[in-house]
Amino acid sequence: MTTGTGIGSATRKTLPAPPLERVPWLAVGVFVATAMALAWLVAIPLWADVGLELPLTLVGLVMMFTPLLAVLVVVFALRTPPTDRARFLGLWPLRPVARTVWFTVAAILVPPLLVAAAAFLSAALGLVQLDLVGFSGFRETILPALAEAGVDPSEVPIEVLVVSQLAMIPVGALINSVAAFGEEVGWRGWMLPALRPLGVWPALVLSGAVWGLWHAPLILLGYNFGRTDVWGVALMTGACIAWGVLFGWARLRTGSVWPAVFGHGALNAAGGMVMLFVAAGPTPDMGVVGPLGLVSWAVLAVVVVILVATGQFRREVLS
Repeated sequence: MTTGTGIGSATRKTLPAPPLERVPWLAVGVFVATAMALAWLVAIPLWADVGLELPLTLVGLVMMFTPLLAVLVVVFALRTPPTDRARFLGLWPLRPVARTVWFTVAAILVPPLLVAAAAFLSAALGLVQLDLVGFSGFRETILPALAEAGVDPSEVPIEVLVVSQLAMIPVGALINSVAAFGEEVGWRGWMLPALRPLGVWPALVLSGAVWGLWHAPLILLGYNFGRTDVWGVALMTGACIAWGVLFGWARLRTGSVWPAVFGHGALNAAGGMVMLFVAAGPTPDMGVVGPLGLVSWAVLAVVVVILVATGQFRREVLS
């Protein structure tokens, strides 16, 4: 005779949340519609002349919590999933602990490295000119700001400023992860597992595409790429699919949403890295050389190919 403290109970505690047998399309539709509608609602002050002068970055910050609100709707109003919600969302428990912790550490460090790799590849392809000695582009940007703040630019070596900016990226990743949680609990926490019955790759691509289209209220105002048309939305959608595959893989590989949360925070923290290295002159096309640009897609594709080739996308490897 066994009790609840025996081996069977311990085994149950280490298992991932039971997967859904089929896609809950009604809940998926409600989730997407709610997240999209709330995003546009938050962005109304930027689109309409309502007498509010709100910074675009502030609106973007508030927007990042709309997927979280959409999750609350489908989880509590539609009861999807009906039980084991924290486990389904990848919030808790953090098992296996070591894998989750190391993936989270990697999620903080790897996205900035990939952004830097894209910048150097762009330079190698002749798409952007870098200045790794005088940092002339960054100098043009930061020195007037220092002078305006009453700081003598000659007293602060530009190299010190560059190093300090790079050193702050992991710190920025931690800070940005608070807002990134508002998005990731929706895209990788709820939506990816909800779409999982379609198969790993369809779920990764579709959840990434929705993530990209959700940005439309800001992208159409020129955010990220300076493009206010469908091409800007297309660039964002492609970028979110590319990064979403990597974040989604980390989510499935660990059974936890936290690597995706911190990876998203790190990506946002490294968003301006290329501007540290560019030479003075014309502003580079961020739709090509930026962290969400076409060259970054290529870098991410190489990473994903390596993961596939080493068996990291095999069904038995993913949670």
